[in-house]
Amino acid sequence: MSSWSDVHLALWPETSAPMPPEKGSHSVPATPSRPHVTTGAFPKASVMPKETVLDQPWMGALISWRELKEQLQALQDSEREHTEALQLLKRQLAETKSSTKSLRTTIGEAFERLHRLLRERQKAMLEELEADTARTLTDIEQKVQRYSQQLRKVQEGAQILQERLAETDRHTFLAGVASLSERLKGKIHETNLTYEDFPTSKYTGPLQYTIWKSLFQDIHPVPAALTLDPGTAHQRLILSDDCTIVAYGNLHPQPLQDSPKRFDVEVSVLGSEAFSSGVHYWEVVVAEKTQWVIGLAHEAASRKGSIQIQPSRGFYCIVMHDGNQYSACTEPWTRLNVRDKLDKVGVFLDYDQGLLIFYNADDMSWLYTFREKFPGKLCSYFSPGQSHANGKNVQPLRINTVRI
Repeated sequence: MSSWSDVHLALWPETSAPMPPEKGSHSVPATPSRPHVTTGAFPKASVMPKETVLDQPWMGALISWRELKEQLQALQDSEREHTEALQLLKRQLAETKSSTKSLRTTIGEAFERLHRLLRERQKAMLEELEADTARTLTDIEQKVQRYSQQLRKVQEGAQILQERLAETDRHTFLAGVASLSERLKGKIHETNLTYEDFPTSKYTGPLQYTIWKSLFQDIHPVPAALTLDPGTAHQRLILSDDCTIVAYGNLHPQPLQDSPKRFDVEVSVLGSEAFSSGVHYWEVVVAEKTQWVIGLAHEAASRKGSIQIQPSRGFYCIVMHDGNQYSACTEPWTRLNVRDKLDKVGVFLDYDQGLLIFYNADDMSWLYTFREKFPGKLCSYFSPGQSHANGKNVQPLRINTVRI
């Protein structure tokens, strides 16, 4: 039976171990020598006939060895991939736990703030009620005291007159009439009672709505009163006088002066305010439209020529397209899961945390989140899309301003 060493002897004879010296010869220590390699050639080996090699039992062992080697490599690759996957999952596990802990704190603080505001408002309203009650009761009690005194005097005057009228002697009656005026002085008073109703309506009616309106100024953020920058608007866009509404005009382009700030191909316009820090929120009415793009743009982003609306070009937006489809303008686009047609979109920016979140502003359900490290100032971005002769997409985009 051939041994594993036979494989080496058959295929690589010149690299096999040196033969022992013949009898009688001097033993010379073997000096390791490197095979002589010439450019483009290997050491010449004794090649066995193909039929002989294939017939050798050790050839099957060699093939099995190579197969096992390949399987080992595959397992090692799989081991490395699984190790990397586990490391990623462990990081995600730690990050999720950390995020959850942070979010619990954020939610708790938000509700605690509302509870505190409600408690403060309740305390203030109760104190106001007590003040109104004390003032009303004092006024009533003072009037009771005054009218009680006046009543006694009136009763005294009535008693005097009854006594005089009961006098049967005519001479006595006439003698006393002259002094009646003096005796009745200060006894007759006009009632003239005036009073104000207790302000119950102040503490009834739509009480919860009244409280909500009083809290509104303490809630942050609330829909901001953004305005559009006419200097950035494409020539076919028409802006309202207060710069809160933008529509696509089918007429000829307006004769507006071109500038580096103005979009010349994309029918777009930017908000007039640039954000470089803080938390901001605004809402855009998109009802009855079939196409639009809204979001944020770097203040330094290009506004000339055809523009790819994507983060690498400085735009962080969502888009309505094809009449009833919604996507985030990522690379490639990310389709959004929107069940009902959007009428109003909320845009939340936490600049310092690198968060841009879009909501369905009617029920505040989440639409999409961009997580970025913003490199500079950002402006709100609006594109109403082109309107069509068939009447589609003619409605404008409108910044929703909440006035309380």
